[in-house]
Amino acid sequence: MRVYTGNDIRNVAVVGHAHSGKTSLISAMLHAAKMTPELGRVEDGTAVTAYDEEEVARQTTMSNAVAFAEWSGVKVNMVDTPGFHMFVHEARAAMMPVESALIVVNACSGVETMTDRVWKYATEVALPRAIVVNQVDHPKADSRTGRQQMIEAMQGRWGRQVIPIELPIVDEKGFHGVVDLVTMKAYMYQPNGNGRGEVGAIPQALEADAKQAHESLVELVAEGKDELMEEFFREGTIPEEHLIAALHEAIREDRIFPVLYTSGLRNVGTDHLLDFLRTYAPAPVERVPIAARAARTVPSNGNGEAKNGDGLAALAHEEIVMRNVDDKEPVALYVYKTMTDPFAGRISFFKVVSGIVKNDMTVQNFTRNEAERLAHLSVMQGRKAAEIQELHAGDLGAVPKLRSTLSGDTLGDRQHEIFLDAVAAPEPVMTYAIEPKSRADEDKLAPALHKLMEEDAMVRFYRDPQTNEFLVAGSGQTHIEALVSKLKKRYHTEVTLKAPKVPYRETIRSRAEAQGKHKKQTGGHGQFGDCKIRMEPLPRGSGIVFENDIFGGAIPRQFVPAVEKGIQESAGRGYLAGYPVVDFKVTVFDGSYHDVDSSEMSFKLAARIAFRKCMEQAKPALLEPVMRVEIEAPDEFAGSLMADLNSRRGRVQGMESAGTGTVVRAEVPMAEMLNYGATLTSITQGRGSFRMDMDHYDVVPQQLSEKILAHARRPAGDEGEE
Repeated sequence: MRVYTGNDIRNVAVVGHAHSGKTSLISAMLHAAKMTPELGRVEDGTAVTAYDEEEVARQTTMSNAVAFAEWSGVKVNMVDTPGFHMFVHEARAAMMPVESALIVVNACSGVETMTDRVWKYATEVALPRAIVVNQVDHPKADSRTGRQQMIEAMQGRWGRQVIPIELPIVDEKGFHGVVDLVTMKAYMYQPNGNGRGEVGAIPQALEADAKQAHESLVELVAEGKDELMEEFFREGTIPEEHLIAALHEAIREDRIFPVLYTSGLRNVGTDHLLDFLRTYAPAPVERVPIAARAARTVPSNGNGEAKNGDGLAALAHEEIVMRNVDDKEPVALYVYKTMTDPFAGRISFFKVVSGIVKNDMTVQNFTRNEAERLAHLSVMQGRKAAEIQELHAGDLGAVPKLRSTLSGDTLGDRQHEIFLDAVAAPEPVMTYAIEPKSRADEDKLAPALHKLMEEDAMVRFYRDPQTNEFLVAGSGQTHIEALVSKLKKRYHTEVTLKAPKVPYRETIRSRAEAQGKHKKQTGGHGQFGDCKIRMEPLPRGSGIVFENDIFGGAIPRQFVPAVEKGIQESAGRGYLAGYPVVDFKVTVFDGSYHDVDSSEMSFKLAARIAFRKCMEQAKPALLEPVMRVEIEAPDEFAGSLMADLNSRRGRVQGMESAGTGTVVRAEVPMAEMLNYGATLTSITQGRGSFRMDMDHYDVVPQQLSEKILAHARRPAGDEGEE
C-alpha cells in the first residue's frame, strides 16, 4: 500500500454510547471506500473491527480496534471504541493517538450516559470533535421536529457551537440522502448499500430549511473573525472556498462541533462522512507540539559525579520538551494498545509521534531501557496486518513480537530520550476470588492472566495477604466473565469464580492491663519470661504502636524486641475470628526475668499470653472495610438507587447533577457491594456506572458481627505455661 505523510493522514476515534452503531458505521465507511468487498455486519460476525471471539458472541465492543480507509488521497485511521460503561476506559485511551473524535449518537435514543462521558474525556484533552447522528433510517428514529429537538438538547449540554453541517433527506422512501450545508448540494443514495452518493439538487421540501441552516452555519463560523464578519456583512455570505477553510480552522480550534447524519446499516452518508474527515478533520501535523518529559544530563566532574555550578553534587533531573509531529524530528513512538494473537504473539499498536519509522529499525524502549527491533512493520485492518516499509510522523502502525514493550511505553532514537505520559486506567470496581479447577489449570493460570493483563490495563491479579485467596479484579461482572471465557477459549484454562472473602479486622474499644508469664522447667535449662502490658485503643487507621516503658531493668533491653514480636504475631493471628487486630497501642511497663532460663522465645510466648488476657478485657470488636462509592446514572433512576443504597447500609454523602444524569456519592460496607455491578445494571437498564475505592474501617453492627463470628475460624490458644 501507499506510504502517507502527515499532511495526508487523519486519525479519528469513533466513540459513543453502546449500541449507537459505531462498529457498523466503520464497516460502512470501509465498504464505501472499497476497502472491503462486502458490507460487514456485527450480527453475523463480519464487521472488520469486531473480531474478538467474545465481542462476536456478545455483539458488543469490549476493546479498541483499528482500521483504515484510503480515500481521495488521504488515509483515514479509525479507532473503534467500546461504549458499554464497563469498557469505556478504552475510549479514553483511544483519544491519545488521534487528532479528532466522532461522537456517534443513536437517532432513536439521543444523547445517553456514556455519550456525555466520552464528550467529557474529549474536552479534557481539547480534542476536536464532530457529532454523527447514526441509524437515521430506523423506524423509531425521530421526525423532523424530533431531530430539531435533539439538536437543541445537544446545544443545551455542550453549547451553541453544536451546529448541523448536513440535513438528512427523509421522506416516504426513508432516509436516503443528505444535504451539504457548505456546498449546498444534495447527495442521494441507492438502497443497495454501496455507500456512494450521487450529487443532485436539494429537494424542494428542504430548500427553505437548508437556506436557513446554511445562514446559521455561516454566522457561527464568522463569529470572532473580523475579516470573515466584514466579508459576511459586505457580501451577505461567505464564498465556499473561504467558508471551507474557516470551518476547518474552527473545528480544529474547538469553536464548532458539526453535526452529520448517517446510516451504518444501509450505508447512507458514509462517503460524505469520509469527505468531511478529509476536508475538515485536523491532520497530525496541525497538532500543537506534544509535551514530553526528557531526562536532562548534568555535566560530570570527570569522576562520574554530577556537579552543579557551585561544584556540589547535583542529581540529574527531568525537563519538559515540546516535540513536533514532524518527519524531521528524531524518531519517537507511543504504544497505545497491546494485543495477544494466538499465532503472531504480542502485537504492539503505536503512533509515530515524530520522525520516520522504517522496517527492521532498532529503537530504544525508554520506559524499560531496552532495545527493540521493529520487524514486520504493519498497518492494521481489524485483525489483519498489512506489512509496510515505513511510516511517517502522525501515522498509526503495529509491530509484532517486541520483547518487553507494553501499552504506555515510549520508544525512539536512543540519542533523544523522551517519555510520554501513559493514560492512567481507573481502578477496578469489582473483585472475585479465582480458583483453578485442576492442577493443570493452576500451572497455566498465572501466565495466561498476565497475557490478558498486557491487553487490558483494568485487569488486576494478586493474592490477598490476609485471606490468602487469589483475586482477579475488573470493571464489572461482564468484564470478569469475559476474562474467564478468554482464559478457557484462548489458553484452555478453566477456573471458578467466587465472591471474595471480606478482609475484616479486629480492634479494641477500651483500655486493659495484663501480665503474661511463661515458665517451663525441663531437664536442662528452663524457660522463663514475664511481662506486663497495657493496651489502649487508637483512632482508625493508626495500626499498631509499641512503646517500651521499662525502668530499672525489670526486663533486659535485649528481650524487649521479643515482647514486641510476640504482640505483633498474636495481633496478626487475631482473637475473635482470626482477623488481624489493629488500631491499638501496647505499652510494656514491667516484668521479671531469670539470669539463666530467660530467652527471647520465653518473652515472646509471655507477650502472647499477656496479649490474649488483655483482649479478653478490652471489649474486642469486629471491623469491616467501608468503600467510598460514586454512582452515575440518568435522573429517573435516582430514587431507586437511593433506596438500594439504604438497603445496603449505605450512608449517602451527597448528590449532584451531571447533564441529564445524577452523581450519587456514598459510603457503603464492602460486604454489601460484592454483587452491586449486576444490581446497578438491572436498576438502570445498563445505563449506570459506578466506581469505588477503599475509604476506612468501621465497627460491624452487633447483630451482623454475631453472624460473621458464628461462621468464622477462632484462632487457637497460644502455647505457654504459667
